Amino acid sequence: MVEREPPSRLRDLDARLERARGGGKPGRADAGERGRGLGFALKVGVELVAALAVGVGAGLLADSWLGTAPWMLVAFFVLGAAAGMMNVYRVMSGMGQGVGYAAERGRDRKAGGNGRR
Repeated sequence: MVEREPPSRLRDLDARLERARGGGKPGRADAGERGRGLGFALKVGVELVAALAVGVGAGLLADSWLGTAPWMLVAFFVLGAAAGMMNVYRVMSGMGQGVGYAAERGRDRKAGGNGRR
């Protein structure tokens, strides 16, 4: 039997599949994606550590000023930990940095609205 060339539809399908695969190695992220992920992880860590450091610093200052060691340190440590967890939650949920501003979800900007209600 004589083998024929595949129909043009199959060649089109092969070409589209190759483009969709991207020709790269599967499971490997490019350097830009890795950098964004690392930056996001560092941002989360810094948010938590900074809030704790500010809480501990404020507690130490309050203790030395009021002479209530270690109670203000404990209180401000708890407040700093709560603030750090809240900051991490805001970063992970995609909320903006301004108080009261949520991420733009489900709002249709093409409908002529400016995003306000």
